Amino acid sequence: MIFEKLKSERVIAMKNGETDRMRKNALSNMIDAIQKASITNKGRIEITDDLCNQTLIKYQKNLQESIDTCPASHTEKKAEYEAEMSIVKEFAPQMITDKEVIKNKASVLIHESGLTPDKKNKGAIMKLASAEFKDKADMKIVSQVIAEMLT
Repeated sequence: MIFEKLKSERVIAMKNGETDRMRKNALSNMIDAIQKASITNKGRIEITDDLCNQTLIKYQKNLQESIDTCPASHTEKKAEYEAEMSIVKEFAPQMITDKEVIKNKASVLIHESGLTPDKKNKGAIMKLASAEFKDKADMKIVSQVIAEMLT
């Protein structure tokens, strides 16, 4: 389970002391984010690998946004964000970023569904695509690729 692996890696980083301070902090931040995500207005929900993956993807996106918006004059802070990002990437699921791969999978999805690839079916196609690409690709990219495919 991802959550247990994060906790055991944090223990290892804490034992290594000052040499793994950045790693310990990054792992603690990820654990905290997952624990917060498990708390809903109806109480706690079970921490599953799906919850961990969704939370780590969101955390990774927020971290990337911090890197992108960090002023050039704050080189130390940007380096910290980038170091934390490399640690998060170890545990976050790999995302499909290649547009050709997305296009090929979307084509198969459209063909199997029997929908005609035109703009009036975009909503139905996106519904199928969101189920197929959930936690596997950035849905903004998927939406762009599908929009380009539709006539």
